[in-house]
Amino acid sequence: MALRTRPTARQLRLGAELKKLREQAGMTLNEAGAVIGMGRVHLTHVESGRTPLASDRMRTLCTAYGVTSSTYVESLVSLAEASGKGWWSSYRDQLPASALDLAELEESSTELRSYESLFLPGLFQVSAYTRSIFEASDAVRTTAEIEEAVHFRQERQRILTADQPAHLHAVIHEAALHMRFGGTEVMREQLLRLVELAELPHVTIQFVPFTAVAVSALTTPFCHIASHGGELETVLMEHPAQSMFLHGDDEVTKYRRQFDRLSTAALPPIDATVIPVRHAAKDSLSLVQHILYTL
Repeated sequence: MALRTRPTARQLRLGAELKKLREQAGMTLNEAGAVIGMGRVHLTHVESGRTPLASDRMRTLCTAYGVTSSTYVESLVSLAEASGKGWWSSYRDQLPASALDLAELEESSTELRSYESLFLPGLFQVSAYTRSIFEASDAVRTTAEIEEAVHFRQERQRILTADQPAHLHAVIHEAALHMRFGGTEVMREQLLRLVELAELPHVTIQFVPFTAVAVSALTTPFCHIASHGGELETVLMEHPAQSMFLHGDDEVTKYRRQFDRLSTAALPPIDATVIPVRHAAKDSLSLVQHILYTL
C-alpha cells in the first residue's frame, strides 16, 4: 500500500497517540513492532500517520502498552476505522485541508469549548456576516470562492441540530460585538441569531466584558474539542496562514485551564428565558441587548 503523502489531522492524531502510548510503556519501535509482526520502519509510518493499522493489531498494541481503559482503546479503533468521508468531502478540491479536518473533527465531537476575541464563532454566524468577513479577507478572492467558503461554514452548523448534538460552550470577548461586518442590519440579524441559539439546551454563550480584570482582548482564539465519547481531546489554534491541531497532554491541559479562567471572568451566560426587567445584574444577554439598542 502506498504511503499517504498528506495525512489528515485524524490520521496524524492516531499516529501521535500510538507513539505516546509506546513511549509511556518504555518500548522501542523494534520491540513494539515485534508484538504485531511489524518492522521498525513500518511502525514508524504508522506513528506518523502515513499508513493505516488494522483494528486487531491496534488492540494487541494497546494491550502490550498496558492500556486498561476499554473505552479509550475503542476510541482509537474508531479513529482508525473512520473513512474520513462525509459531507465535507465534496469540498476537497476547493478548500484547505485544515477546514475539512475541522469539519470531520466537529462531526465526531461530544463537546466544543470555543474562545473568540474579534469574531463571533463560525458555528454561530449567519451567512451575510460570514460573507462580509471573507470579502474583507485575502484568504479567498473570487466571488465563487467566497460563496463556496460561506456555504461550507453554513454546512458546518448542521452539528447544532444533530440528533445527539455536542455541547457547545462559547466565550466571546466584548470586542467582537463592536466589530462591524456587513452593516447594521447584518449585525442586528447576527446578534438576534446568538440569542436564538442560546435557547438550545446544548449551547452556552458568554461574553467577556472590557471591564474584566486581567483578560486581554488579544488572547489568541482557540477551540478545545472533545471527541469519540470525550476520550480524545484536541485544541485548534486558528490562524490565517495555517491552523494548528494540538493534542499533547500538556497543551490540552493548558488550554482547558485557560478556557476555565476566561469562562470565570466572563458575564453569566445568555438566558433568553429571563425577562428584561429582571436583569438586575449585568449579564451576557443585557450586553447583547445594549449593543442592539445602539445599532
